Amino acid sequence: MPRNTPLKPTHKAIRQYHQSLSEYTAHRVRHEGALETAFSRLLADTAKLHGWMLIPKQKLCVGKNNIYPDGILRDLFTRRGYWEAKDTDDDLDAEISKKLAKGYPTSNTIFEDTRQAVLYQGGRERNRFDLTKPQQLNDFYDYTEPEIEDFHQAVAEFKERVPELAKGLVAILDRAREKEEVPKGVRQLLHTMPGRAESHCCLPAIRYKLQGRFAGKPRIR
Repeated sequence: MPRNTPLKPTHKAIRQYHQSLSEYTAHRVRHEGALETAFSRLLADTAKLHGWMLIPKQKLCVGKNNIYPDGILRDLFTRRGYWEAKDTDDDLDAEISKKLAKGYPTSNTIFEDTRQAVLYQGGRERNRFDLTKPQQLNDFYDYTEPEIEDFHQAVAEFKERVPELAKGLVAILDRAREKEEVPKGVRQLLHTMPGRAESHCCLPAIRYKLQGRFAGKPRIR
């Protein structure tokens, strides 16, 4: 995972955000549909620094209802945060209450109206900040839910054990060689490897792949 990179006022994405807002102001643009594009771009650009990706308007099922946050941020494995934009003429607190009543997530969520942002984490309001200083998004990116932190730790530990597991699979293949039968679990593993082909589903090819892919490689930490 990329290491956290604190945002500073001089960061290119923040300068572009201010420039976009200035241009909208010059054209007397105030409606949500336009203003949210500036913050969307800010999130999309800064999320990459943390190995996250912004996905706009993706459907989420909450009970029997569907909701569509303005943005979902996720890493390679899971959702990490949410974003909801409101109009500058709206009462932000009232709009937040409406969204919470509909079941919008509050695990790590930014509600904003271009002027200010309200950050919910762990099910409650954690911070409010002036969006003229969006570098305070660091609080949003630095947060990790306990369950997600445990998951990433498990992934890191699994990566360390991959070479060891591969050796065990090679031993299984050696025992199965006489019968020329590919154990079901090994065949499934093969199908997860890049560059697979049906013609490679034979014992020598699988054994070669396992040895070539994992033997002698340093452990990932």
